[in-house]
Amino acid sequence: MAKKSRTAKSASRAAAKAAPRKTAKTKPTVKTAFAAPAKPGRVAKPSARKALASKGRPVPAPRRRKQKVAISHHREEDFKADGLRAYAVYRDLGIADATHGLARAHVIRMLPPCNPQEVSKLHTHAVDFQMVYVLKGWVKSYLEGVGETLMQEGSCWTQPPKIRHMILDYSDDVELLEVILPADFKTVELST
Repeated sequence: MAKKSRTAKSASRAAAKAAPRKTAKTKPTVKTAFAAPAKPGRVAKPSARKALASKGRPVPAPRRRKQKVAISHHREEDFKADGLRAYAVYRDLGIADATHGLARAHVIRMLPPCNPQEVSKLHTHAVDFQMVYVLKGWVKSYLEGVGETLMQEGSCWTQPPKIRHMILDYSDDVELLEVILPADFKTVELST
């Protein structure tokens, strides 16, 4: 019997010597992208490293540049005819520069008198957010799904991304505050 236990012990020792040892210093091996190329007609599998990076590890959000303080005081000479529409002047409030293009804010004055043939053009904006607040006067607009609406001093509305809308009429003294994200966006005029 003693002979059997010695044989069993020596067999387990031999198996232990043959098996690779794991120590704190060794790392498990990982296949890399340098594996043999895939056979024609087959798609190569991504490396294990890439798979690990995509599974379980959170991808950090892109870092935004630090915003600056923007201060804008009213000056008549700041109203410029350099905006989206030829029938309006715009006072840029410096938000686009301060936020590195994250948002834009400006005061819009529509030029009198309103010419519906010029202003009443159905269009959309490729924006993430758009808000308009009536500072003075009134504006009548059409918003898809809402219809015609008269917005007066103190009225505020949002325009969801790519909503079809147009201006129908406005008072000679209308002033609007508009906030848009992002600062630069595409406008598409639609045929009616």
